[in-house]
Amino acid sequence: MEKALVVGAGLVGSLQAVLLAKKGHQVDVYDRRGDIRDVDFIGGRSINLALSNRGWKALELAGVAEEIKEISIPMTGRKMHAVNGDITYQAYGQEGEAIYSVPRGELNRKLILKAAEYENVNLHFDKKCTDIDVKTGDVAFLDSKTGVEYNVNASQIYGTDGAFSAVRARLQKIDRFNYSQEYLRHGYKELIIPPNEDGSHKMDKNALHIWPRGEFMLIALANMDGSFTVTLFFPFEGETSFASLDTDEKILAFFEETFPDALAVMPTLLKDYHENPSASLVIIRCDPWNYEDKVLLMGDSAHAIVPFYGQGMNSGFEDCSEWWRLAEKHGDNWAAMFKEFSQERKPNGDAIADLALQNYIEMRDLVGDEMFLLRKKIEKKIYSKYPDKWVPLYSMVTFSHTRYADALAIGKKQEKIMDPIMARADIIQNWDSEEVEQAILSQL
Repeated sequence: MEKALVVGAGLVGSLQAVLLAKKGHQVDVYDRRGDIRDVDFIGGRSINLALSNRGWKALELAGVAEEIKEISIPMTGRKMHAVNGDITYQAYGQEGEAIYSVPRGELNRKLILKAAEYENVNLHFDKKCTDIDVKTGDVAFLDSKTGVEYNVNASQIYGTDGAFSAVRARLQKIDRFNYSQEYLRHGYKELIIPPNEDGSHKMDKNALHIWPRGEFMLIALANMDGSFTVTLFFPFEGETSFASLDTDEKILAFFEETFPDALAVMPTLLKDYHENPSASLVIIRCDPWNYEDKVLLMGDSAHAIVPFYGQGMNSGFEDCSEWWRLAEKHGDNWAAMFKEFSQERKPNGDAIADLALQNYIEMRDLVGDEMFLLRKKIEKKIYSKYPDKWVPLYSMVTFSHTRYADALAIGKKQEKIMDPIMARADIIQNWDSEEVEQAILSQL
């Protein structure tokens, strides 16, 4: 039995540990943090994630999908909140399609509990990875509780330790390893909309709520306890920024002017604003994602992205299901398997990073725009009538398993078709006409 070492027990690491165990490998999981099973999650108030088809596929492989559905809330579309209180709605996909709001902490805990069910899995917490010998497979760890440093040897090392990965940092010292990072000038801060006194939600729980405001935005996802996890995406510096909102008066005045209907249901705004940190958003790209047959990067360690397509976790989980597929194909030929994984997944990691940035502009600037909504209505009509010829970009990314790189390319082609359609002087009056429909179809 070969020994696999997973560095990082987050979402991707714990899921990968389950799949490795199912394949019969001896698995040791190490994480620098404490055991999440010992943490109480109050009211589900951790950062919420949006599970979609790619993520569900991996969870089904791990045998935990049904259990995760019990702590998930389906969101069939997004509701856009205007400054004046008007709300518009846009369905995400076709009838029956939804993304699912799920609390990160609970999801992580359930995956770790699943991994712990396997006799061939050992979990080690409070262990910081300090060095790796990529040739021998020796990994050095520091026990943060005892201060003792020791080495562990493994046949394969999986780097699933996030955007600031210790495993990737070691690979960066290898000749011809490419690496880049880019911080957005925007960061984010978590806030809360509490439940009603009877435990019900103050807004529609089956929608992702967006307050688009051009240079910034607010979003809200429902929790099982009736609350909403709210996220403010906001510049760090500038005239309107985290830096400029430096007094209670300025914070309240800003929310009153910019998000009045949200402020009305956020009684703990000032407390949450001061107590919760302003966190950064970073894009990580690297190449290759492996070192020979010894080391493989997965999830944020290989391709950290910004959260605006709801695909950070889903793309990481897809890494796991693609690993499973290639393990079925190559068996124990780890050199071939790791190489193919890196070559196949790298272009898709780059594509979803580009798509996520693109979607940020759409969410903060466009989702409340009448012409944008009309454009999406036309695309939805073509999709419903000709699903073999046209699938909207969002549906390709969210509700299919189309390669991200292919989805990006198809999305660019669709954009070139739709731009002149939307530029027609009569498009508002005649968007549903046979003429417009044929103009689109003629270019497919």
